[in-house]
Amino acid sequence: MKPSTHNITLMLKQLNEGNQDVLSVLVPLLYDELRRLAAIYLRRERGDHTLQPTALVHEAYLRLVDQKEVHWQNRSHFFGIAAQQMRRILLDYARSHKAAKRGGLAGKLSLEQVMVAAQDNSGDVVALDETLSQLEAIDSQQAKIVELRVFGGLTVDEVAEVLRISPATVKRDWSMAKAWLTRELKHC
Repeated sequence: MKPSTHNITLMLKQLNEGNQDVLSVLVPLLYDELRRLAAIYLRRERGDHTLQPTALVHEAYLRLVDQKEVHWQNRSHFFGIAAQQMRRILLDYARSHKAAKRGGLAGKLSLEQVMVAAQDNSGDVVALDETLSQLEAIDSQQAKIVELRVFGGLTVDEVAEVLRISPATVKRDWSMAKAWLTRELKHC
């Protein structure tokens, strides 16, 4: 039985209030969802990637527990931060892999391929991260929307809730960001 968003939000608020005991209940509830997201992210990676979904979840979990300054708002906020941590872990692995190959280039993906990412395993996480960093310098809200949608798997409504903006603004910025990123990734 899938836990309700309300129950998870309530437990996250208890965690904010210092109740560390709630972690023993909260983590198992969220583990399956985190593992599903990790599997999606790893499908985007090169075929010979050595990191497994379970290891990615565990590494992300270790980083999440170290988040002392985060005041968890709700389930969407938690998964947004978790997605950000998983993205950073994958980026670190991609950078170390490229360094080991002395700059060898993996195949590139368009933004659409990265977002769908169902079958292609040749994604270049480093190029996407660099392009997202450029977008962040231009429009940080659009960059955050892309991160939450692509890496966090959040819906438009969930992104709106996390960023405290309207769903219409999310849709508009999402469209603009996709167009800009698609153009920039073609030049990579």
